Amino acid sequence: MSGRRGLGARWRRRRPLRTRLAIAASAAVALVAVGICTAAFFIIRYQMTRQLELNLAQTAAQYSEKMRTWGPTAGDTSCRFQAVPCVQSVPSDKSRDPRDPYALPVDDTTRAVAAGRHAPYYSELTVAGYPVRMYTVRLRGKDEALQVALRTDTVQRGVQKAAVALAGVGGAGVLLAAGLGYWVSRTGLAPVARLTATAERIAATRDARHRIELPAGPPGREDEVTRLAASFNTMLGELEQSVAAQRRLVADASHELRTPLTALRTNAELLARADRLTDAQRDRASGALGRQLREVTTLVNDLIELARDEEPQPLVEQVRPAALLEHAVEAARGHWPEITFTVRADGAAHGVTVPGVPARLSRLLSNLLDNAAKFSPPGGPVETELALAGDALELTVRDHGPGITAEDLPHVFDRFYRAETARALPGSGLGLAMARQIARAHHAELTAAQAPGGGALFRLRFPAG
Repeated sequence: MSGRRGLGARWRRRRPLRTRLAIAASAAVALVAVGICTAAFFIIRYQMTRQLELNLAQTAAQYSEKMRTWGPTAGDTSCRFQAVPCVQSVPSDKSRDPRDPYALPVDDTTRAVAAGRHAPYYSELTVAGYPVRMYTVRLRGKDEALQVALRTDTVQRGVQKAAVALAGVGGAGVLLAAGLGYWVSRTGLAPVARLTATAERIAATRDARHRIELPAGPPGREDEVTRLAASFNTMLGELEQSVAAQRRLVADASHELRTPLTALRTNAELLARADRLTDAQRDRASGALGRQLREVTTLVNDLIELARDEEPQPLVEQVRPAALLEHAVEAARGHWPEITFTVRADGAAHGVTVPGVPARLSRLLSNLLDNAAKFSPPGGPVETELALAGDALELTVRDHGPGITAEDLPHVFDRFYRAETARALPGSGLGLAMARQIARAHHAELTAAQAPGGGALFRLRFPAG
């Protein structure tokens, strides 16, 4: 049994979905059609037989009145004629039988009906070579049984004709079911076929711009296949954006790496001819080479950090943003001694904790502080504040530099984006992009705005709880 089931499962797996759906739909419709025809055949046969029995009962009732004064009577040969019944009466006592032989068979059951010991009954038999149906009933007030028989040729031919007609109808139903099954499979799976073709085209061309055409219709009333196609289109849109972002990252990284690598090669070639350089030139080339190596190392590390979409779960723990902010500000004071950093936190925010990776959150804060210090004038302040704002913990970093123009504001967090005022400053343009990625990985929101009175304002909001 298990072997047969396994064979059937393998057969289904090897057939396309359209073929399996067509076979299933055709089999269902064909089964209904054959079932209806079969039921109709039995109903027709029953009704025709029932009508014959009613005719026999009515004939018996008529002859009961006629033969009340008659004695036992043997049947004649009228059973040879289809429309004429064959009738005879049989006494319960064999000694009263007529001298002529009975045309219809007589047995003990017939005698029992004549004596009132058996109920009336119908029977099938053959008389003079013809099929007949006989009804045996007791004559009222007499110890005799009345036997009435009618030929069933016509009924049998009618049943046969009905069987042939219903077989034809059933066969036509099976063919129609096959056609309907094929139509249903083609129509129902047309969106799936388009989805498959689109997926194959994308796999062949590696172009995620293709979309599946969706049927027009009122929103909210789409069927399951249409919703699947819409979801696939949404996935393709996300894939296209991801591929485009990846290509931009590679192109931007190549562009950003080209300049420091060229400078590295130039300084390396100079140091290779150190015997021709003075001590001052050699020291200057060596220092430039070290700075450029640090820039390339920082840029590569930033690219690696940006390539990570989410934080490793084993490293997540409950972190106090207030403590991280104080540590980050202390480190920024060492890196930017000419900038004044201030920290202000309300008492309620000191004990608040959020889930996160401490090293990554520290990197986020240091990127924001470095960005603020880079755009602040010498001796200018960078103000940080931590407070509870409704159901969220809010951290703000503000500088008093030139601020963010309306044209630059939508692109502040883009990778490698450098505003006109920042292109002369050190940096790769990845710090804010990395800060937003870290914030999103911690389910926080990082936004930028123009601060009232000048300068830039960055706001980081952690969800409560």
